[in-house]
This record gives sequence, structure tokens and C-alpha cells, in this order.
Amino acid sequence: MIKGLRHITPYTPGSQPAGTDMIKLNTNENAYAPSPEVQRALQTFDSGSLRRYSSLDQDGLRQVLADHLAVAADQIIVGNGSDDVLSMAFLAFFNTQQPVLFPDLTYGFYKVWADLYHINYQEIPLADDFSLREQDYLGLNGGIVLANPNAPTGLSKSLQEIEKIVQANQDTVVVIDEAYVNFGGESTLPLLNKYDNVFIIRTFSKDASLAGLRVGYGVGNPKLIGVIKAVKNALNPYNVDSIAECLATAAVKSWDYYKQANQKIVATREWFAAELKRLGFRVLESKTNFILTEPSGVTAGDLWTYLQSRHIYVRYFPNVERLKNFLRISIGRPAEMEKVVQAIQEFL
Repeated sequence: MIKGLRHITPYTPGSQPAGTDMIKLNTNENAYAPSPEVQRALQTFDSGSLRRYSSLDQDGLRQVLADHLAVAADQIIVGNGSDDVLSMAFLAFFNTQQPVLFPDLTYGFYKVWADLYHINYQEIPLADDFSLREQDYLGLNGGIVLANPNAPTGLSKSLQEIEKIVQANQDTVVVIDEAYVNFGGESTLPLLNKYDNVFIIRTFSKDASLAGLRVGYGVGNPKLIGVIKAVKNALNPYNVDSIAECLATAAVKSWDYYKQANQKIVATREWFAAELKRLGFRVLESKTNFILTEPSGVTAGDLWTYLQSRHIYVRYFPNVERLKNFLRISIGRPAEMEKVVQAIQEFL
């Protein structure tokens, strides 16, 4: 028997099926390709520069992000995907005996990081309609983590509702995960000028079509950035590679392209939700690039199995009691979603 080995339940990501003859709607990737500017930046990237380490602070990327978000560059930290930034945030900000609070139905990595880093936490049940109740986050705690809009429900809270939580917890850090905010959510960026305890995290994986690149960032007051930067330098100072920094910078500079692409996704989402409702399905009001739906007349498991047989991949949560009758379906291009509706109709 070997002593000292860690036993932990890891995060379970969505599957990554191989092949091209499929409709892949199970991991909330963007339906559209990266911008032409990103493609040009990749084509013209100086491969000879890869002999050197990447930058320590991603000054160029932070500055274009600062200009884009109307914040200061010293309020931003960049990471190897938003998961990297979230992981560092858990280490940097949650170091008391009081529990960190987050919903029972949310991004599954929060619980994994809390377990991994031996952080006391409490999962707060969502309401019966899957909404988040602000009053549940007004008591003693060691920090709060909220995905807004939430995943996998797709529901979003208003700026005023989030501010109520932030205002009531000014002695702890409130982390707002805004991975999906650009699909119809309301950002909490305005709170940065009013509160020192807000830390906002975003990713290039969803709204910037760069899931395969792994770039994310956090925004907060310079004191919080200083703390999390120290954690970064204690773990991996070179956490963002040169290619990722270059292409992410090009993505921010071409944001008009992404704004149009994401508006198309929103329009397709609304059409698809209406089609599912027409079939009698329950559909939660989404502000993301996916919908959570409860089928009518068939079980979620049976429909999931049938869609897989048609090479249509969606997300099913058979081991989550409150979600076992639901499917989470990412929004693809209109032609793809029309095929999904057709396949569902054929199965019913």
C-alpha cells in the first residue's frame, strides 16, 4: 500500500466524439468559426519566437481587454482558460474557516476545486424553478461563487440582484463567472467601481470561438489582482502561451465580428426554444448559448440515446437527481438546429 495518495472525484467534462459526420451540441462551443483577423494572426505568427518563453503578464492582451471593457490594465489577469483563473481564485481568495457558497446546480468544477484545495464549502439549493435566491447568500460565509448566467440552467440574474449579494458580503470576495454573459446576460462590470470585493471571470471559449485555444481572464480591483497574481507566480508564471496571447488579442480587436455571430446564436436559440415549446417541451429561459429542456412524452434518457444514434450529441445528466429528466442542448447553426428538431419530431 502506497501512502499519501490523493483520493478525489474529478470533474466530468462533456464527451469529445471523433469524426465529422455529426452535430455536436454537448459542450457549449460557439457555432461559428473564429474571426478572419484571428485566422490571419495564426497564419502570420512568427514560429521562431516559440524558442523563447511566453510573456509573464500578457501586457498587450491586457491592454486591448482594458480598452474593450473600459477598465484599467492593472485590473486584469490572464490565464490558461477561465478554469485556470477560477482555480487560482479559489486558492487566492478563500482562506477562512467559513464555507464558500455556490449553488447546488452550477458549474461542476467549483465543488472539485473546493475539495482539491481543502476549502470548506456549502452548496445552496436553487429554487424549484431553478432560480437563484439572493437571500440565501446574505449570511456568514467565506466567499461566494456565482455563474451568471448560470450553467447548466441558462438562467440569469440582473445587475441589481447580484449587487444585493455583493453589497451584503463586502468582507469576502464574490466571484462572478461570466462565461456566457455575451449571449444576453447583464454584466457586473459596473460594480467594480463601487465594491472592492468583486472578481469577474470570463473566457474566450464561448463567445470568441476559441475553446481549443485555452484563454480566459479575471477582472477586479488591483489589490485582488495582486493576490491572485502571486498565486499564479507560485504555480506557473508562464501559464499563457505565446500563440494563445496573439490570437486572443486578435479576437478582442475584431469584436464586431463576434458581436454579430453571437447575435445570430441568440436568434437561433429563441427559434429553437419556440420549436421545443411547440412540441410540449419545458424550456428554461436561457441567456446563454444553450438551453435546458425537459422533454414531453419521452424520457430524457431515451431521447438522448436516440439522438446519439443519429450522431447528434447533447448533454444528459443521469446522475444528477434534479436534472435527470432534462437535456442541455448547445445552440448550433440554424441548419443544424432544424435537423435536431426534425430528429426529435421523428422520435416522438
